[in-house]
This record gives sequence, structure tokens and C-alpha cells, in this order.
Amino acid sequence: MNHDLQLLQPYPFEKLRELTGGVTPNPQLRPISLSIGEPKHPSPQPVLDTLAANLDKAAVYPTTLGLAELRQGIADWLCRRFALQDIDPASQILPVNGTREALFSFVQAAVTRDPQGLVVSPNPFYQIYEGAALLAGVQPHYLACDAGNGFIPDFDKVPVDIWQRCQLLFICTPGNPTGAVIPLDTLQQLIHLADQYDFVIASDECYSEIHAPGQPGPVGLLQACAAIGRHDYARCVVFHSLSKRSNLPGLRSGFVAGDAQLLAPFLQYRTYHGCAMPVQTQLASLTAWQDETHVEENRQQYQAKFDAVLDILGDVMDVQRPDAGFYLWPRTPIDDESFTRRLLAEQNVAVVPGRYLSREVDGYNPGAGRIRLALVAPLQDCIEAAQRIRTLIESL
Repeated sequence: MNHDLQLLQPYPFEKLRELTGGVTPNPQLRPISLSIGEPKHPSPQPVLDTLAANLDKAAVYPTTLGLAELRQGIADWLCRRFALQDIDPASQILPVNGTREALFSFVQAAVTRDPQGLVVSPNPFYQIYEGAALLAGVQPHYLACDAGNGFIPDFDKVPVDIWQRCQLLFICTPGNPTGAVIPLDTLQQLIHLADQYDFVIASDECYSEIHAPGQPGPVGLLQACAAIGRHDYARCVVFHSLSKRSNLPGLRSGFVAGDAQLLAPFLQYRTYHGCAMPVQTQLASLTAWQDETHVEENRQQYQAKFDAVLDILGDVMDVQRPDAGFYLWPRTPIDDESFTRRLLAEQNVAVVPGRYLSREVDGYNPGAGRIRLALVAPLQDCIEAAQRIRTLIESL
């Protein structure tokens, strides 16, 4: 077996199961889970109808490059959403089976094995970034995201030698779990750094469509490129998904877009990797990317949850409304592991300790003392969970 597998840490939910394995949840209360970021709103019916109408396509081998009409539909969406003048659907867009596998596999194709090489990522982070780096034969390097810098990395404080060793920089905007959005000028600063030090920027933008209703959506990396006339999107790729935007986590559908010089070898890698998206899934995905009505409804539902939960918890927890996304990232009045155990035992509410979503560096873990609340349950469940959290806090 690959010895690098031994470098992988347990996934956060494995740690959570171990933490709570001996806990008996309060049997007088029904369970409510705010732990896993799995959307629970109904999937859009037109998408399901398209999928059902094309089940006969299961008899067709899909191509790795994907259907031309899907790539064109994604290009149209990108231009509408991020004010792009143009993007070539033939060379600058690649459908993928959800961004989780794409984030991992892109690193395998994009970096050169080097024990001194780095994949730089935010901290807290989506654990795929770390695992992808380790299995690609480079080292992860973590940039703290804490309240002192608005929950985005302080890129000005990154030492030159880190940039020199960096092969790929992961950014997540809006952030998971913080919901922080990286502003346009910072994205453009990163583009200039990528030019100066010759690294790739991989922007995970899977939460970009969960934002305040009626307001402009978070800026994206390709948008930052276009604003400085960089229409080849050199050194830049973005990852988008239908999981959160369209409540379709089980469809396993997303795309990678950006620098054609990066996507061409990635396509070759994927051809050998054997991960083409089924044709019926591609057609259903096209339906989703062409419709914004369900996305607007989705935003309204999350807005209602934030309003209700923050009204209940705002005066008993250090918690702020995020820029975007569907997570809250509050401080806990006791350590995050103890709070998580007691919340399950006494109130039958499941959450994730913040320290499980980040790494300790030089004695500092930016996730410690926080929990992640995924507001994915129905509104009344989120309200009841918030009331139970408040009850626990007031009992401490």
C-alpha cells in the first residue's frame, strides 16, 4: 500500500464519533443535527424530471470532457454570474463529479512531487486540501483564519520562502466554516503573487450562491481576473458545485473552470482516472445551471434561519452573521469538545467542535473554542436547536 496513506488524519466526523461514542443523548428530546453540511431543502423538481426523463442514457458511455451543451450552459452561467466577457467552453470548463473529487484529483495532476513543495491552504479548511497535498508528495502549509483578520488569511504576513516553495494555493471563498468572503482587491493581490512566485490558485467557491437575498453575490477568482483584463485566467482555476446551490449533494455534479493550460493536462489525468459524469447527470445539471428561481428560494430559506437563530443566540454567544454560506461559527463558553459532548448529552443536538476542522500550528489552533453550526435542517428544527443551545449555555 501507498505509505503516504499513513499521513492522513481521521476525518472530522470520525473524530466526532469517537468524542461522542460514550454519550447517551437525552432521550426526552428528539435528535437535531447541525453537524454535517448536507442541504436538506428539496431538490429542484425540474432537475429531477430531466434526470428521470433521461435514464435511458445509462446505456451510453460518457466522455470525460462532457457534453458540449453542458459546458456551454456553464459558460453562460459564469458570464452572467461573474461578469465575465468570455470563457471558452471547449478549453476552459470541465464538468466533474462533485468538487470533492475534483479538488483532490486536481492537486494530483497540478503539483510536482517534492518534499520541500507546499500546498498552502486556509486554516480551518476542507480536509480534502490536506489529504490531496500529502498524497501528491508535497506538504500542507496552513494560514490561520481568525477574527483578527476577518476570518481570511493575512496574506501580507506570509514569509517569502513560503511563497517560493508554494506550488498551489487553496482559497475557499465563501469560507467553510467561517463564511468569510475574500474581497476583490485581495484576490487580485493573490493573482500578482502567483505570477511573481509561479504557483497555481485553486479557488473553492462551492458556497458562492448562498448569500443574502437580493444582494450581489460574492466576488469570484475568475471575476477578479476579468477585472484586470486577464481573460486567459492564467494560473487560476475555480471549483463550483450544485450540491449547495441547488440542494443536489447526491447528484455529484460540479465543474472546474479557468486556465486552459492547466485544464488540458487535468483532462488527460481524468481520462485515465475514469471519472466521467454520466450523461443523464449532465443533462440534469444543465437544467440546474439554467435556472435561478430555485436558487433565490434557497437563499430566502437560509436567510430566515439566520434571522431566527441569531435572534435566539446573539446575546448569549459570541456569534456573527457570516458573509455567505450556511454555517455559523460561534465561540463556546467552555472548550469546544466539552461543549459538543454536553450539548448532545443534555440537549440532543449534534454539532462539530471547531478544532476538528483545523490544525494546531506553533501551539495555536484557530478553530479551538468554536463550534460549527450547519443551518441545513428545517427552519423549526434550527429554531428548536438554537433554543436548546441557549438553555445549555444558561445552565453553565
